[in-house]
Amino acid sequence: MKIKLYFENENAIAKSGIGRAMKHQEEALRLNNIEYTKDSSTKDYDILHINTVWYNSWRQARKAKRLKKKIVFHAHSTEEDFKNSFMFSNLLAPLYKKWLIHMYNFGDVIVTPTPYSKRVLESYHIHREIYPISNGINLNNFKKDAAKEKVFREYFKLAPEQKVIISVGWFFERKGFDTFCEVAEQLPEYTFIWFGDKLMSAPTNNIRKLMMNPPKNVILPGYISGDVIKGAYSNADVFFFPSREETEGIVVLEALASETNVLVRDIPVFDGWLVDQENCYMGRSNEQFITLIKQIINKEVPELKEAGYEVARKRSLQYIGEDLRKVYESVLKR
Repeated sequence: MKIKLYFENENAIAKSGIGRAMKHQEEALRLNNIEYTKDSSTKDYDILHINTVWYNSWRQARKAKRLKKKIVFHAHSTEEDFKNSFMFSNLLAPLYKKWLIHMYNFGDVIVTPTPYSKRVLESYHIHREIYPISNGINLNNFKKDAAKEKVFREYFKLAPEQKVIISVGWFFERKGFDTFCEVAEQLPEYTFIWFGDKLMSAPTNNIRKLMMNPPKNVILPGYISGDVIKGAYSNADVFFFPSREETEGIVVLEALASETNVLVRDIPVFDGWLVDQENCYMGRSNEQFITLIKQIINKEVPELKEAGYEVARKRSLQYIGEDLRKVYESVLKR
């Protein structure tokens, strides 16, 4: 069994969630001794595992059909998480949905990160079997490390007593960057840091204004990798993720794996794997977020780091590779 992994425009997506999923898939397959190639021109494979939905992805899918190869289509995107993202995204969303349906129907089966995104796709009336499999997390990459935490604090010149709230993502309304700034403005005694690529975000006017003039206690360092971001995850007092729509949210898994206090918006994608007051905290309004951040930092509510880590542990790449193997074997039997 040989898998052809396909990600279109790898360099362009490297800093995105799909870019992380790309690395995770490779590692999951390696950990399970599943042979794979990323050679887009090869015909020497049994299953095309395709992850992107642009023109060259369409060509790859058509070519695989002509060669009578099996196709696993990985549904990272939906109309719902396309909306409220970049300029004109809402206008384009209905067309994007039609294109997604067309593309996903190339798959013999579909893999998608969560039961929630499976339900969304089922509402599109795509007549394919859909498997919810997490994008997974490399636990070793996010182990707590005092040296990395020191690098993070020195990079931002943070005083020892300074309390820090972080988030990671594109500068989208969907991601809740506006909420992040509004909450920060009401908590001037804390430092808020949003990590994300500024140039690739194509923000709406509202988000662009916030980026140009954020609250004084908000730092926007852009995209940062390596020890700084890893130290940020584990050293932050709160990982605050006010996203309004996701298919999973890999950065949440990264925060959980870093044994950080996690606060998310209460949205359907987290149903069934994140539980409020058990392995994370959830809020629905700015007022709730403000109250919860204060309570977490002041230790007025229980720490949920261990329970949160357990969520990440169950989604380690070894397990994800096992689940992908089962899907591949079932496809080959068809």
